[in-house]
Amino acid sequence: MRRRASLEVLRAEASDELATVVFERLRAGEDPWEFMEEIPSVDELVVLTLRAELIRADNERRPSAEVDYRMLRQIALAYPALSTTVWAMLDAGPTRRRTA
Repeated sequence: MRRRASLEVLRAEASDELATVVFERLRAGEDPWEFMEEIPSVDELVVLTLRAELIRADNERRPSAEVDYRMLRQIALAYPALSTTVWAMLDAGPTRRRTA
């Protein structure tokens, strides 16, 4: 996996995206106590974004469980600071990765 940007840049972009999502949901009148658990953390969003780029590079084919595991492992190897997040996401299962 080729490193796209520094982790600091990726985290800043993810943080901005999450702030926008929270703002829009609050503007829509949603209760933050109800939706904040659904929103991924900054590092989870970074991992999901990198995973989406890997899927896009593979002609947007939906990965099998084995390929998904390898993709996430590649992300953890390319960005060691995301390793804990990657392993937590793997422990949470595919539902969390696809809906977040």
